[in-house]
Amino acid sequence: METAQSQQQAASDTFTAFARFVLFGGGVGLASSFAVAALASWIHWGLANALITAVSTLLATELHARFTFVAGRRATWRQHVQSAGSAAAAYAVTSVAMLVLRQLASAPGLVLEQVVYLSASALAGVARFAVLRLIVFARSRSQVAAAVRATRPVYATAEPVGPVALGHAA
Repeated sequence: METAQSQQQAASDTFTAFARFVLFGGGVGLASSFAVAALASWIHWGLANALITAVSTLLATELHARFTFVAGRRATWRQHVQSAGSAAAAYAVTSVAMLVLRQLASAPGLVLEQVVYLSASALAGVARFAVLRLIVFARSRSQVAAAVRATRPVYATAEPVGPVALGHAA
């Protein structure tokens, strides 16, 4: 029974974390897509994407550390570096998607660019969630779980169990 409850709790925690990830990461990602489009009108699209990705990764990592994965504190430098690795992969996915779009349509409209960019970002985001949850913020979750376990009451039986309870000396 404890196993079933802990599995349900883990599933609930994962769903809650994913919902927060979508809210915070998706919000930052959505704002980033418009920022990339705006900045790309002044500088090369690849550079605009790289700059916005760097800034949005710092912001999203802080939000995920504090709220998504319930670390309750600022992200460490190690977490920022690991998160940047997953963001670099996301940057590659979005860049390849946009390059493919430009190969297929010589002058894609803003709406099509946004659809392709956001679709690639969503795909990369799901993979990024798994990396952040299982690797980057895994230690924080285990520390929180240990603290929760430490505050749970320990139930003891009123009567001793074993040879003493049966009146036999060991």
